Amino acid sequence: MVNLIVETSKYLMIFLMAVYTYANFRFFSFADLRRKQKVCGRQNRCMFLIHFLVYLVLTLKAGDELLKMQLWAFYAAQVVFFLCYIYLYRLIYRNVSRLLVNNTCMLLCVGFIMLTRLSLDKAVKQFAIVVISAAVTWLIPWVMERVWQLCKLQWVYAAAGLAVLLLVCVAGNESFGAQLSLTVGGISIQPSEFVKITFVFFVAAMFYQSLEFKTILVTTAVAALHVVIMVASKDLGGALIFFITYVAMLFIATGRWSYLLTGAGCGAGAAVLAYQLFDHVRRRVFAWSNPWADIDNTGYQITQSLFAIGTGGWFGMGLSQGLPKKIPVVEKDFIFAAISEEMGAIFAICVLLICLGCFLQFMMIATRMQAVFYKLIALGLGLEYIIQVFLTVGGVTKFIPSTGVTLPFVSYGGSSILGTFILFGIIQGLYILKRNDEEEIEMEEEA
Repeated sequence: MVNLIVETSKYLMIFLMAVYTYANFRFFSFADLRRKQKVCGRQNRCMFLIHFLVYLVLTLKAGDELLKMQLWAFYAAQVVFFLCYIYLYRLIYRNVSRLLVNNTCMLLCVGFIMLTRLSLDKAVKQFAIVVISAAVTWLIPWVMERVWQLCKLQWVYAAAGLAVLLLVCVAGNESFGAQLSLTVGGISIQPSEFVKITFVFFVAAMFYQSLEFKTILVTTAVAALHVVIMVASKDLGGALIFFITYVAMLFIATGRWSYLLTGAGCGAGAAVLAYQLFDHVRRRVFAWSNPWADIDNTGYQITQSLFAIGTGGWFGMGLSQGLPKKIPVVEKDFIFAAISEEMGAIFAICVLLICLGCFLQFMMIATRMQAVFYKLIALGLGLEYIIQVFLTVGGVTKFIPSTGVTLPFVSYGGSSILGTFILFGIIQGLYILKRNDEEEIEMEEEA
């Protein structure tokens, strides 16, 4: 009976995930607010059903009665959090983007599912970080509605970002060949997750004030300094995100193809130079090009990832049926492989499509903003988000060499969670500002 429930629920979860993902894109086709709200309500029902089925399966597979009680208690805590997050956001901010709220909860839900499967202790720690991050970042839209001087603090953003990156470069903790984190009061923090935000604000503020060649030259120099410090710290995944984001923002702000082509050429040259300078880069490129040649050493992580994805197939092995723990650092960089193995390729593709839906929402907000500063912020943050998703999934599937970045809202990691909450909070703030302005215009026209 247990096996029947487990097997049936596997296909039901895939179906519900497909329905949720379809609604994610169907949302954009409606102009009527009431129909959009119905779509969002359908998404919520699908998410809570998936969530329940997962913990039902995990409980049935658990042999220990104490573990079963812990799983149900953890499940109940998550349900309370999701309900509070969804309804309090709507209560506090009348014009909130319900689609982004739903997608935030869905991605967090997937993360909790896989982390609970991999390590209940890590899942509980992640949950505590998520609750604190959500509570703190609820204030971001409120602040953005009331603070109008954000576009004048460009050198504050630059100084803060560079100072933190330099501190990591000099005194940071080394992890897998790169200096990524600082330990403060026994807590490990990865500052680059937050510098991504200040970096976009700096570039947006500079381009908002002027697009003269002198300003572009100064902005490029400061942006390049961010990248150089990260390269010196051997955080090449983060450096790549910063570099691509800056080149794209420069191109969008100026519309000049020469800047885009020059940036692409510099990027290609920097990639070759990094390959020549850093041993761990050469190892990753070698592992990517031919992981089977050294399957027990440099190629072990990527081959285990490919084995997991191939074993899962379209419909997955089922929760607790696979061997995702064989993949090194599976809860961070390679969590997408664990999702593919146990939940199936269809479910994993739906997760990617949800990320794409978030990016489309970011870009739609960017196009609707009239203020250049806000437009560039939405564009820059959206690019950082989707580049990170691409780098993570590309490394897991051997499409590109692994860069060691996490899947936002899904992978284990406190800095990544808080940084992504801040990013989504800023986008929500922009959306609320625009909706409030549109309502004021409508009221004036009616009057």
